[in-house]
Amino acid sequence: MPRGLDHIVHAVRDLDAAAAFYASAGFTVGARNRHPWGTHNRIVQFPGFFIELITVGEPGLIPMPPQGSFSFGGFTRDFLARGEGLSMLVLEGKGAAGDVAAFHQAGIGHLDQFDFERDAKRPDGSTVKVGFSLAFATDPKAPDIGYFTCQQHYPENFWNPAFQIHSNGVAGIAGVTMVADRPADHAAFFRAFCGVSDVTSNPNGIAVRTPRGEIGVMDSTAYRRQFAVKPPNLADGARLAAIRLSLRNKAALISALGKGGIAPVEHLGNVIIPSDIGHGATLIFEQP
Repeated sequence: MPRGLDHIVHAVRDLDAAAAFYASAGFTVGARNRHPWGTHNRIVQFPGFFIELITVGEPGLIPMPPQGSFSFGGFTRDFLARGEGLSMLVLEGKGAAGDVAAFHQAGIGHLDQFDFERDAKRPDGSTVKVGFSLAFATDPKAPDIGYFTCQQHYPENFWNPAFQIHSNGVAGIAGVTMVADRPADHAAFFRAFCGVSDVTSNPNGIAVRTPRGEIGVMDSTAYRRQFAVKPPNLADGARLAAIRLSLRNKAALISALGKGGIAPVEHLGNVIIPSDIGHGATLIFEQP
């Protein structure tokens, strides 16, 4: 079963500073949420997809995970010790148990299903419950990237059209870009993780079309040529580098960035915020 993009995790050292950056770029940013394992997050939401800004807010709460389980707190702590940036790529899950079995059969999954709930705040201040079941996958050639699917149990409490309106004119997700020394080496993993049979080659690397957004993998030279920004350091393996966002109105974006004091790069028709401004993540704004 093909799985579309659900969200991407952006690990940052100062959650409020990163939220202020996104707000300055014209995004609507949600309130701070707390997890029992020591991480805090804030959400930037679009139709069917969101960016999760995450930090270690309470390091003393990070547990030692049982054998066969994943530690969000530990993974985020260790990732941030190396620097800020895009740390996890998440696909929509229709059934976590089925995804766990599929990933195990494909040889890309060895962790148990993870279930959790937390309280969330509506715009009117009322509290509602959100819940998730997660199934994890692993690509040994990309040890700095976390992969999982996310099945929502109370989607009506999570998705909110009021949070999906952004003054910068962004309509939603176009895709994400990963940089790797040998892009084709990741094709088999993404076939299994995304549940698709077709991974296409192109002059930049490979591309995976999902039901919601595209995953592109390119080498450092192609990344610099395509986006005119510095690629990430690949010393420890492949890295998630960029979020590609679809624009309704380029003029609204330029106005929002000007008001926010952000100077973007324009290249090949795209407006780009480089990673040295974007807390380790490159933001690419595209017009259809």
